[in-house]
Amino acid sequence: MTRRHCQALSCCLVVLLLFILASSSSASTLEHMCKYVATTRKDIGYDYCIKFFQANKTSAAADNRGLGVIATQISRAAASDTLKRIDTLLASEKDKKIHARLSDCRVLYSAAVNLLKVAANLNAVVSDTYTCENGFRVLGVTSPLAAEDARFLKDCSIALIITSTFW
Repeated sequence: MTRRHCQALSCCLVVLLLFILASSSSASTLEHMCKYVATTRKDIGYDYCIKFFQANKTSAAADNRGLGVIATQISRAAASDTLKRIDTLLASEKDKKIHARLSDCRVLYSAAVNLLKVAANLNAVVSDTYTCENGFRVLGVTSPLAAEDARFLKDCSIALIITSTFW
């Protein structure tokens, strides 16, 4: 092989390597971020994080900022779904104390939807989820929103962890 052929082959190998690295970097960003989330919050875990992002097909190609935006959008959708569930529960709840707690939770989740529209104060959104749950604990009853609150708390925590890497 001549020197010119070796240079051409080397150039082709470099281009091929760069192409492979570029095409796999998006998936690596998602995987890297979910590994980071899993080490930061053991209760969330890598598999939950990957499944969470599968709700949005563009997450596979997103960079860190894109993943933060997507996480916030998914969390906002979960808050909206929980609001619908609260409305359903409010329509049928006869116990005035539980009705009052559900109304409190409705206010908190409405605020969460608004805050998540602008990706503002994710710490407050997470805190409000605990406030909703604690209202039922004070009554000594199991929260009818326990599953939704637990999921929403994990979802918002993912958004909070990812967006905290921006600063």
